[in-house]
Amino acid sequence: QVQLVESGGGLVQAGGSLRLSCAASVRTFIRTFSSYDMAWFRQGPGKEREFVAAVNSNGGKTLTADSVKGRFTISRDNAKNTVYLEMVSLKPEDTAVYYCAAVRAVALITAPGRYDYWGQGTQVTVSS
Repeated sequence: QVQLVESGGGLVQAGGSLRLSCAASVRTFIRTFSSYDMAWFRQGPGKEREFVAAVNSNGGKTLTADSVKGRFTISRDNAKNTVYLEMVSLKPEDTAVYYCAAVRAVALITAPGRYDYWGQGTQVTVSS
């Protein structure tokens, strides 16, 4: 049963921007959305899934991977049960399937194996 649904991916030229969204889709998860830390991961062709950014349960603290720092911004709107990833100055190496994930609120975690729920992913392709 899918509990997180990503959207906003697509094809963009290098230097362009995209905004990804991830919404809670199941009533039981929606009720407790604000008790979860949320994160974005990505997996490029032939690569392992890597951490991109995370935000804590109330949106007051974020963590961003060095590879995207200054270009990607994670945020959340608990009233809408949605987390966002704003991506600017995109590069071809940002091409990947982007996944959102949720874990019960603790310290922000970068290891994908620690996350409890995952979305189905959305493709981002950056052309040179």
